[in-house]
Amino acid sequence: MTEEIKLGLTCDMHVHVRDGKMCELVAPTIRDGGVSIAYIMPNLQPPITTIEQVRQYKSKLQELCPKTTFLMSFYLSSKLTPDLVQKAAQEKLIQGIKCYPAGVTTNSADSNVDPNDFSQFYPLFEVMQRERLILNLHGEKPSSEHDDINVLNAESKFLPALLKLHADFPNLKIVLEHATTKDAIDTINKINDGITDPSKVRVVGSITVHHLWITVDDWAGNPLNFCKPVAKLPSDKNALIQAATSGKPWFIFGSDSAPHPVDNKSKHTGVSAGIFTQQYALTYLAQVFEKYDSLDKLSDFVSKFSLQFYNVDQSLIQSPTDNIVLYKHKHKVDTKLVSKDGQITVIPFMPGHELNWDVKFV
Repeated sequence: MTEEIKLGLTCDMHVHVRDGKMCELVAPTIRDGGVSIAYIMPNLQPPITTIEQVRQYKSKLQELCPKTTFLMSFYLSSKLTPDLVQKAAQEKLIQGIKCYPAGVTTNSADSNVDPNDFSQFYPLFEVMQRERLILNLHGEKPSSEHDDINVLNAESKFLPALLKLHADFPNLKIVLEHATTKDAIDTINKINDGITDPSKVRVVGSITVHHLWITVDDWAGNPLNFCKPVAKLPSDKNALIQAATSGKPWFIFGSDSAPHPVDNKSKHTGVSAGIFTQQYALTYLAQVFEKYDSLDKLSDFVSKFSLQFYNVDQSLIQSPTDNIVLYKHKHKVDTKLVSKDGQITVIPFMPGHELNWDVKFV
């Protein structure tokens, strides 16, 4: 029986660490969870749309966590210009731009993105394609009773927009973030049908920890498991597991770990969308991969495929000799994470659950 598995230089390509005291609490848990390289989401308040904001945010993160590599992104909005994006790319300040359709998730109210028409951003996408930046898509349409769009079909309704973007910008690297449906998995497989050279892949799907564990029944009535996009049906979860463990280079790891104060997860109305998985990210994953006899595919999913697709510049890596090792060790998920001053409490995913694996850096 395997007792240790070398994972190499691990990556989580979708991480929320917020700002202020919440950031100070959760940023160090990136490394605790076995991740060396983290791609940071820009949906702060206000969102990250300037070079100076990127510099300040990254500097703060690096001060908190000097051994972790932080890859940064802009927030897609009309405030961005082609010249600004080109300058940020050439200075290696950002690796991509995150697109949030207005109103679909936490801190997306500042977005003016219409998922039915991306044409206003085509000049930006041309620069991104040329500079090899990543377009990270929150792939959902806002709920609409008139158009019969709801939290269960919002991702499937978005997929034609993904296909059009790929058709209009065939060399633009696109990530369909936190895929949750069989429809999304089938679409990404279809886009990449016939590709044998990983360097030719232009569209990938990122898959979270929690969507490999839960379905709609696990969040209906349980605000701790409520996130956007919501977990879907058992058939969707099975498709995600098959994709993550497939060894296909167009499926990568992005936890979408999204911490919220416990009070915001227990409101009677307006529960915050997000699940905090960062503290145990790779050990949650290992449990799933072990269950499906796919531990030999875990390193590709959390390391190799992300490094290939993002073409991570070696000069940006803070700890290039990191080698993360997964090892057998039964332990339980903490019931809560509390700031030193006691003012912020975050509840991890599956508090009190026993895990079979742990991580160490060697």
